[in-house]
Amino acid sequence: MLNVNVVCVGRLKEKYWRDACAEYSKRLGGFCSFNIIETDEEKLPDSPSDAQIKNTIEKEGQRILSKIPKTSKIIAMCIEGKQKSSRGLAEEITKLALDGCSSISFVIGGSWGLSDEVKNAAYLRMSMSEMTFPHQLARVMICEQIYRAFQINSGGKYHK
Repeated sequence: MLNVNVVCVGRLKEKYWRDACAEYSKRLGGFCSFNIIETDEEKLPDSPSDAQIKNTIEKEGQRILSKIPKTSKIIAMCIEGKQKSSRGLAEEITKLALDGCSSISFVIGGSWGLSDEVKNAAYLRMSMSEMTFPHQLARVMICEQIYRAFQINSGGKYHK
């Protein structure tokens, strides 16, 4: 069974975000081993310097990489990444599985983004949109899109 992780910086504070992710996690249980892995967010002052921001991104990146299984294909969620349709994501997951991949890790960075180290370790850089979304919403959106991809691949009726 394919192992799919969503590795993200920070915790979901609001119950409605946690409930939404839990619902998709439950639904995905029939298709894959699905895990949401959270790492600690660095604290910054209200007006951080460029050096503080860079340091934060690097520290968060190191924590992210430490949580990802060594054999996992990393998909870095970042603004400069390639946009894919839902069917395109489904095809990507199928391609990875057929190529013998047993683990995929989708990575969502902190509010300042992902480190170059994480992006360079990625098999694929992917963007949800040119728009900016709150990280909590992005987490729910990627969980939903992963579920939709498995529905597409199984011929389910969820995707229209």
